[in-house]
Amino acid sequence: MVGKNNTKSRIDTQKPKRRLRKRIKFILLPLVLAFFAVTFYGAYLYIKADSALSGAFEDGGRDKSDLRDDYVDPKFDNVSILIMGVDENEGRKGREIARTDALILATLNKDEKSIKLLSIPRDSYVYIPEVGYEDKINHAHAFGGTYAAIETVERLLDIPVDYYVKLNFHAFVDVIDAIGGIEADVPYEVKESDSGDHRDSIHLFPGKQVLDGEEALAFARTRKKDSDVERGKRQLELIDSVINKSTSVTSVFKYDDIIEAVGNNLSTNMTFTEMKSFISYATHGSKLNVEKLSLEGYDYQPENIYYWQLDDDALQETIKMLKGHLELPGYVDSDNESTEFESADPLINN
Repeated sequence: MVGKNNTKSRIDTQKPKRRLRKRIKFILLPLVLAFFAVTFYGAYLYIKADSALSGAFEDGGRDKSDLRDDYVDPKFDNVSILIMGVDENEGRKGREIARTDALILATLNKDEKSIKLLSIPRDSYVYIPEVGYEDKINHAHAFGGTYAAIETVERLLDIPVDYYVKLNFHAFVDVIDAIGGIEADVPYEVKESDSGDHRDSIHLFPGKQVLDGEEALAFARTRKKDSDVERGKRQLELIDSVINKSTSVTSVFKYDDIIEAVGNNLSTNMTFTEMKSFISYATHGSKLNVEKLSLEGYDYQPENIYYWQLDDDALQETIKMLKGHLELPGYVDSDNESTEFESADPLINN
């Protein structure tokens, strides 16, 4: 009798243990599968990004900016990136040389994990070294391509341009579509052409709304009811929205489409290895500090041609701020007191 009770007791104690092991297996199996799924997806994205973005690389023979004494490495150094949105589509190819419809200088501070985005109005009246005279800054690319635009920005701001990213209309549209659109507050009714130059094919009404790629492009390009400066501010807001949404957890499984969109419509002097150095900024997500800046000025119309004449005092303050962010000579210290510097460009000092 005692033996039977002991046997029954052992059986009773074994059953909960078996049930517990089954429960553990039931819980662990999905976790293991999820781990391998994420690992394989990450490896797939890495390979795809390597292929797509390596194809976007352009070696223009410019190892570093002439305003740098040494080479920079984005893994360790503060760097600058010139973002160029060119007014190029299939219909315009062969008919005209692309101008920069958007020109934004980004400075990145590695320790602070902060980014400053400076919008340069496309009608800014500046000296263009490629042709040796002053004209609208967006003409620099038409005069001499990528490096003519870079040289013009460096001459204007006396700040090294370490890297550039050049995108056409399709990249902008496809990236925003890939992340499911972005939210924007449209201040007034907008009628604009789409990326294929179909007149007034995009119609937006005032108010907060989610814009798809074509709508966002129209909103970024329009300036019929305000100014080029306001348009630049809208472009910065849209870029900020793209950064925030692209770095959110919900966009992880959209990276495949993002890579596809960017890889087909982008050119850059960054290698894939250098691009990976910026992952530390992306992982900061909502904690990433992004400040948007613009260049002050006033309308200037000699011979009935419209230009944006930059305010020299405001320009020099902006230069000091960006130099401080990059920690270049002439930096702004922690107490926000500017040290004086002498620009290499006599046009800035006069």
